[in-house]
Parts: sequence; structure tokens; C-alpha cells
Amino acid sequence: MADILAPAEQEGTKAVLKTWLKKPGDSVRINDPVLELETDKVAVEIAATADGVLAEILIEEGADVEPGTVLGRIAESGVAVAAKESMQAVSAKPSAAAQKSQDTSQLPPGIRRLLDEHGLSASDVPVSGARLSREDILAEVERRAKAPVAGVTRVPHDTMRKRIADHLTRSLQTAPHVTAMFEADFSAIAAHRAAHKEAFAREGANLTFTAYFVAACVAAMKAAPAVNGRWFDDRVDIADDINIGIGTALGEKGLIVPVIHRAQTLSLLEIAQRLTQLTEAARAGKLTQADVQGGTFSISNHGVSGSLVAAPIIINQPQSAILGVGKLEKRAVVRDDTIKIRPMAYVTLTIDHRVIDAFQTNAWLTRFVETLETWPTDSNRITV
Repeated sequence: MADILAPAEQEGTKAVLKTWLKKPGDSVRINDPVLELETDKVAVEIAATADGVLAEILIEEGADVEPGTVLGRIAESGVAVAAKESMQAVSAKPSAAAQKSQDTSQLPPGIRRLLDEHGLSASDVPVSGARLSREDILAEVERRAKAPVAGVTRVPHDTMRKRIADHLTRSLQTAPHVTAMFEADFSAIAAHRAAHKEAFAREGANLTFTAYFVAACVAAMKAAPAVNGRWFDDRVDIADDINIGIGTALGEKGLIVPVIHRAQTLSLLEIAQRLTQLTEAARAGKLTQADVQGGTFSISNHGVSGSLVAAPIIINQPQSAILGVGKLEKRAVVRDDTIKIRPMAYVTLTIDHRVIDAFQTNAWLTRFVETLETWPTDSNRITV
């Protein structure tokens, strides 16, 4: 027998076994996908480890999976293995008592009270045994709760939505969130983008404002390195590498945060190329585990969907801060005692106040805004 194992390493929360792509008795070849695992960040196909037949499924769909768990086994032979019969819950046929109205006055007081609490009569409830029981009533209440309701569309949570909810709730419970807000003039980067986007496109890069945000984050980390840190009970670790996660919307499914690793070593062109690759992979569902691991800081460009300000933007644990960028719009501003029309956006930094104080927060945002507003028109590299 050859074991099918969950990956030994995974980012953050536990995975969930989403789908078995094969059933017991099916022939498989080595490296054929046999199942799919899903976390709040990425879906991963697990391949067969040998040629043969899927002999056993040890973990069912929807179950949590710890790293290294044995998920199933492959019989390494050409002899077909009979598929395991699926377990089907067989409901007992209603007894004759379920077909008849019961005399409520003859029921125990507790049963009558439970029926009253839920607005039921004895004849509303199928009886599983010789007489109406508390379990019968509660089963009927649950059945009705799950039944369609007029005017309501019920959308069951998928695994990704549940994991996102758990992760964000845990973050708010873990870190004291504080948000500071600045305003940024995009004139300089808008001019640079207009002058260079065609040249970047020829190099396979879609030059978006997000590329400039990543570059400006690298510059800002020099003003306040703790923003790239992580809280531990006895210390704060500040990472040398600046690995920036980019919140990427997946429509109704939620969002995912692919990571640009070692951003401090990349030119603006290289950042734009990596962003293009990651965004396309995210929307095609082709991100790898490595693409979403190791982030030390995150960006939420929520302005692309229309919001001016979002605060607090929940920190992506175990990171210590997240940048928010609001909607870009032309606004009247005062420059040299005259009113100008400039492309402006609000930018926020939400921080874990255990790690970062107001002085560091404002120093970081000051450098971030300065970098955007003084971007040289002829530069393709990060300048600090």
C-alpha cells in the first residue's frame, strides 16, 4: 500500500479536504490528481504517490486536515479493488403513531410545553418510536429551519468563506487595531505610468498603481522597520525581507492574498511583472502554496471597488500592519496658496498597537506618501 499524505507544511490555518477526485476502486497513475485540499488562501491538488488502485479513503470530504495526515491509500497492483460502499443514513419508517393525530392532553407536560414553544401541534411531528419524544420535536424544528423560506435565498458557506471568517475574527481578538489616515497626491505616479505603461506592457507587465504602492512600502519600511515585524510574547521579530501580500478579489468567493517576496530587491518593472503573474494565477485558481506563504505585510487596495476609506482594515495575522488605499478621485487642494485640481486618495495604515506606536505609524505613512508624490518621471526603479 502507498499512503496519500497531506502536505507537511501549510500557511496559517488547517486545510479542509474539499473534494475526492477519485473513488475507491478507481485506477490511478502516479502524479494523477486524486483529491483537492482547500485553506482560506489556496486550493491544492494532491497527486497519487504510486500506480495502482485507490483502495481506501480515510478522510471524508469536508473534514479538517492536519499537515502530514494520511488521507487515503493506493493498492499498488493492477487488480481492481472493489469500491467501498458509501454509508447512507436510512431513516426509520414513521410508525403508525406518526400517521395519526395524537391527543395533546395525554402528552407529558414537558412535551406539551416544547410543542407550544415552537408553535407546533402533535400532528405536525413525525414520530420515530412508540410515542412522541423530545428528540422528534427538535428534529422537526431543525428540519423546518433548513427548509426554504419564501423571499429568502440561502447561500451555504463554502470552506474559503468559513476560513476567512475564522481568520479575521481571530485577528480582531488577538491584536489591538489602530488606524491612521493620510492623503496622497497621485500626480507624479500618474504621469510616470502614462509615460511608461506601453514599454512595461512589451515586457509582459501591466503597470498598475499597485506596483507603485509596493515600491513605496519598501521605502517606508526604512522609516519604521517595526511595521515589518511580528509580535511574540517575549519579543518582536523584524524581518529583513519585505514580503508584501496583495489582497486580490475573487468575486463572490472572497479574496486571496498572493505575496511578492523580497520586494526590496525588485525594480518597478520586476514588481509589475510579478503582480501581473500573481493576479492572473489567482483569478484562474492556479496559485501555489509558495505564492501565498511568507507574507510580512499586506496591501488592501479597496478603492478599486469604490470606497474612499475603510477602517480598520483587519490585519492579516501574524503580521503587524496593513495598508489601505482608497478610491482615486480628482479633488481641489491648496498648493502654494492656490487651489489646484489633483488626483487624490486617502491611504491608511492599520497597526497592531502591541508592536507599533503612533510615532512609527505616522513616520511610515509620511515616507510612503512622500515616495509617491516625488516619484521621478524618468525612473523605473525603486528610489528611496
